Amino acid sequence: MTTFQRYMLFQLPGLVIEIAVLAALIDWWDLPFWAAIGIFALLVLKDLALYPFLRVGYETREKSGIERLIGERGVVKQRLDPEGYVLVHGELWKARSALPSHPLEPGTRVRVAAAEGMLLLVEAAQRPAEQGSGLGSSLPK
Repeated sequence: MTTFQRYMLFQLPGLVIEIAVLAALIDWWDLPFWAAIGIFALLVLKDLALYPFLRVGYETREKSGIERLIGERGVVKQRLDPEGYVLVHGELWKARSALPSHPLEPGTRVRVAAAEGMLLLVEAAQRPAEQGSGLGSSLPK
C-alpha cells in the first residue's frame, strides 16, 4: 500500500462524517445541493493540499525491532556452531552463523547479516588474519 493510499484511507471516516453532516444540513436547513457539493469539494481539496505536509507521518520505511540490528556489529559470546550467542549493542542475542560450515569462536567480531524471527544470522566482520590488527577495537568484549 502506498503512502498516499494509506493517507486517503485514514481520511475516509472524516469524509463519511462530512457527507452525513452535509446531508443533514440539506434536509434541516434547506442548504442548496450545489452548495453542499461545493463545501464537500473544498474539504476534499483541503485534504489533498495538506498531504505533502503530512506525508512523512504516513510513511512506514522506518525499521523497527530486530530489523534495526541488520548491518550492526557485535561480538560472539558463545561459540556459533552453528548457533550460540552474540553481544550486539550491549544485548545478548541468540544467533546462527550465516555460513554453518564455518563456526565462529568467542571473541570473534561479527556483523548481523539478517534475522529470522528473533534469531540473528551473523557473519565474521573481519577475516581471521585481521582479527588482531586492532580494527574495530571499540566494540564491546
